Amino acid sequence: MNKSDWFTDWFNTSYYHTLYKDRNDKDAQLFIRNIIDFLKIPSCSHLLDLPCGKGRHSIYLNSLGYRVTGADLSKNSIQAAKKFENSSLDFKLKDMRKPFDVKYDAVFNLFTSFGYFENDKDDILVLKNIHNGLHKNGLLVLDFLNVVNVERKLVKEEIKIVDGISFNLQREIRDGFIVKHITFKDKGLSYSFSERVKYLDLVKFKSYFSAAGLKINHIFGDYHLSKFNPVTSERLIFVVS
Repeated sequence: MNKSDWFTDWFNTSYYHTLYKDRNDKDAQLFIRNIIDFLKIPSCSHLLDLPCGKGRHSIYLNSLGYRVTGADLSKNSIQAAKKFENSSLDFKLKDMRKPFDVKYDAVFNLFTSFGYFENDKDDILVLKNIHNGLHKNGLLVLDFLNVVNVERKLVKEEIKIVDGISFNLQREIRDGFIVKHITFKDKGLSYSFSERVKYLDLVKFKSYFSAAGLKINHIFGDYHLSKFNPVTSERLIFVVS
């Protein structure tokens, strides 16, 4: 793995899960229910949650009656997720840039889990892999942040205290990326990580999907599936095939 891939180290550390332990599962489950109902995905479908982290969305999708596979690059996350496996839920280690060995009825890329890579070709490769990994009439649900709104409301610096650890968060938009610098101390040691998500607006996404041979079916602006507003919407959500 390329040492410049920030997500390899950060997603594998326990501090990543500490910092984001208060993520709102209600929002996640609301969105999943809404999009499942809207798309009327048959109960017999095999769904892929990519990347899946520790499996919280995979577990919820499985609870709705679907056969679900969760896949992620982080060994630690997959190891934790495997504790929840059952006859219709499994987890595996996977790099999104590698071709799929199984076809799925739908792929879920949730909560800004895209745009990690320096080179556009890698992001397009991920989409091509998903396209090739879908059954005929299969769908990709891709949920990203609305970068225009993020830039408009950017909080440049804040301190977040979780489990007694004071995380110093600094945000900037630089070189085509939304960057979050994370520094903190724990048990006498200093740590520094960064998160980098590409500044992908609607125009850029359209070019990506076109390059990957995918067609946009629907665009939404939030987890209630409201119409997308380029300036004020919180999210940029696609359903493509």
